[in-house]
Amino acid sequence: MAGYRKLGRTASQRKALLRNQVSNLLYHGKIRTTDTKAKEIRRIAESFIALAVKERDNYDTVTVTSKVARKDMNGSRVKEEVDGKKVTVFDNVEKEIKKDKPSRLAARRKMNAFLYDVTEVPTEASGKKKGTKKINIADKLFNDIAPKYANRNGGYTRIVKIGPRKGDAAMEVLIELV
Repeated sequence: MAGYRKLGRTASQRKALLRNQVSNLLYHGKIRTTDTKAKEIRRIAESFIALAVKERDNYDTVTVTSKVARKDMNGSRVKEEVDGKKVTVFDNVEKEIKKDKPSRLAARRKMNAFLYDVTEVPTEASGKKKGTKKINIADKLFNDIAPKYANRNGGYTRIVKIGPRKGDAAMEVLIELV
């Protein structure tokens, strides 16, 4: 007996479908799908959320200095003349960054290997590439979702039955993060 549902697809199609569905569930918080797909999505999503909850505070805060180009009011780089050449002026800026410890880094890499990045499109620029940005779902898991479920021991998703689908009468459900 198989340890997973085959969903009537080849292995590559099934993996792509599950990666897409889990990524969208974690980004949007809920999705509408069939009952059997939802049960497979739940398995994967809950394991990633549990991993993020376990590793949420496993980092060091480090102060780093970096060189950043100075910009004028229009947003273009400020240049000054040195030895007859125009050279960009840089300022040193100190930033505090989170440096993952080895186990959190391994968890992040495991998540990034499976989950797709979601492209966020502003409503006024729908259909255009300008203004879009890629959202890393692993970052969203660590920063937004894991703190929300810090005091919860499993059961991060809920499946609510909607009813049969009109076209093929497959049972449709709403799977959502609790």
